Amino acid sequence: MARLACAMALCASAVCAAQGLRLGGPALGPALSPTTANTTGARSSDFIVAVVDSEPITNQELQQQVEQTAQQMQQQQGGFAPRREVLVRQVLERLIDERTQLRLAQDLGIRIEDGMLDQAEQGMATQNGVSLEAFRERLTEQGMSPVQFRADLRQQLTLQRLREREVNARIRITEPEIDKLLAERIKTSQEADPVLALGHILLAVPDDASEAQRQETRLRAQALVEKLKGGADFETLARENSDAADKASGGMMGLRPAQRYPSLFIEAVKGLAVGQLAGPVPSGAGFHILKLMERRQPQATTLTVPQTRARHILLRPGEQLSPNAARARMLEFKSQIDSGRAEFATMARLHSQDGSAASGGDLGWAGPGMFVPEFEEAMNKLAPGQTSPPVVTRFGVHLIQVMERRQAELSAKEQRDLARNILREQKLEDSYRAWAQETRGRSYVEYRDDPL
Repeated sequence: MARLACAMALCASAVCAAQGLRLGGPALGPALSPTTANTTGARSSDFIVAVVDSEPITNQELQQQVEQTAQQMQQQQGGFAPRREVLVRQVLERLIDERTQLRLAQDLGIRIEDGMLDQAEQGMATQNGVSLEAFRERLTEQGMSPVQFRADLRQQLTLQRLREREVNARIRITEPEIDKLLAERIKTSQEADPVLALGHILLAVPDDASEAQRQETRLRAQALVEKLKGGADFETLARENSDAADKASGGMMGLRPAQRYPSLFIEAVKGLAVGQLAGPVPSGAGFHILKLMERRQPQATTLTVPQTRARHILLRPGEQLSPNAARARMLEFKSQIDSGRAEFATMARLHSQDGSAASGGDLGWAGPGMFVPEFEEAMNKLAPGQTSPPVVTRFGVHLIQVMERRQAELSAKEQRDLARNILREQKLEDSYRAWAQETRGRSYVEYRDDPL
């Protein structure tokens, strides 16, 4: 039930509303005149709080939206919600924005076809793990008629389509902006710690050694340094004299990031050129002799993205196959696959109504954003080899199975495309706010009585 309530709750801000579906809210009732809304010395529970162009927003509508918003905030933010008077004002402003945007959508001829509405409603039911009939029954139990639910859903799909059309068109990404973002990434990579290869000889000093013993060990270490400066082979001296565990490899510690060495070693070799020596360096273990064998400054890190190789089975509901029947068939397919009675690829070849059927439903390697959000969200929750429950998208009903995942390096063109998408996301919110203000500025907005 909590999932159902969350699915029907309102977003708490205009930006959230731009990215999701707001489900719930009563139909706009007949306009109430000030005389009707206000009686002798006392207001009824319903009256007009604002007018947008010629359409009123009533107190009853506002309060119901406030309750739904508060409920969602409690579920998503651990019980946190602003003071009620603040929340009432936020929701009222959002309703005003929605009214102005719906008027624009009407003027532009944007409408949601019944088929798309049917698929969206079926998707909501599937996400809640129930049939469409059971979903509508739950709506009724919570005081919302299925007819009103579909009206609100159509409204939110209309807003979403309008915002995608109008806001995305405003965002401009220039080539210099992309160059700058990539240069910043390269700079960050180059400022990372270097990769070092060190040679190491340790002359150990026992914990209970006297000062004379320590001095004697230091002199032995200094003598080894002089031999090395005179041209002696470091690896030979390490095998013959070192007390460290790496003596068998001639004291070679290998190429590794600087942070994987003891900080004492990093400080000792900080100013050295390749081939130079440091030491004897005292520590609690004894005296160390270090040689900088190699230093590499990290190159710009190759940009990688997660990729998923998935396959699917698609059934397209229509006159011969209802959405519920398609879902039931998919559940049977999943049962056969999970129990080992059938192979996914075989079922895809036999039943999938998609061009990938011939290849067993294989969709190839795909990165983020390659599939519609409902499909990608379900796919990302799967472990390799796992099969999803039926997933509804605008294309039909899917069964999805993840085959494998990897981190893939991006080409120069792909890096620029990714940088462009990052910049677009960064600009999206500001672009939406500017567009919403302009749209609202073209409408007549009048505030009436303060909400209860």
